[in-house]
Amino acid sequence: MLSQNIKENTTAAHQKLEGTVVRQLKAIRSNADYAEVLKNFYAYFSAVEKAVAPFTGLDVLADKAERRDSSYIKADIEELGGSVADLPAVEVPAINSTLEALSALYVLEGSIMGGPYIVQMLNKYGITQGTSFFSGYGENTGKMWAAFTAVLNHYGADEATHARAVEVANETFSRFGNVFATAVAE
Repeated sequence: MLSQNIKENTTAAHQKLEGTVVRQLKAIRSNADYAEVLKNFYAYFSAVEKAVAPFTGLDVLADKAERRDSSYIKADIEELGGSVADLPAVEVPAINSTLEALSALYVLEGSIMGGPYIVQMLNKYGITQGTSFFSGYGENTGKMWAAFTAVLNHYGADEATHARAVEVANETFSRFGNVFATAVAE
């Protein structure tokens, strides 16, 4: 199955991004700090969403309207007293097919799985607002992930397409990490 292939072949990129994000989250000491970190998420997620939109209509993702997207991040930023002005520049992978779009979305949708841990970490630092995005789908998280991976696996049924799908997922992880690296360098 493609979802398993992507998982197995993006481990290094996933772990590198996770380490970068966790370091940023551990440095949060205020709502303003947290809002700044969320701006990286918002900039990248909204750019990827725009890139995949032509290939992921309701005919592909029937539950698209129920899925978490960058509007949740924007709402969290605003709840924290921040704004989405002055976003970092981002580069996203070139998306030219439904399978490439779903491979990029694998990274975004997969971020839901770690959301509860992020909320716990933020709570330790006294951050209790602006967590709707990381709260994901609540008790429906497993069901939503299974529905997404079923679609991904359907479009990736041909094993000849797996190498490109893995490449797009790795590039999605890597370019997301670059957003945080740029933010630290500034």
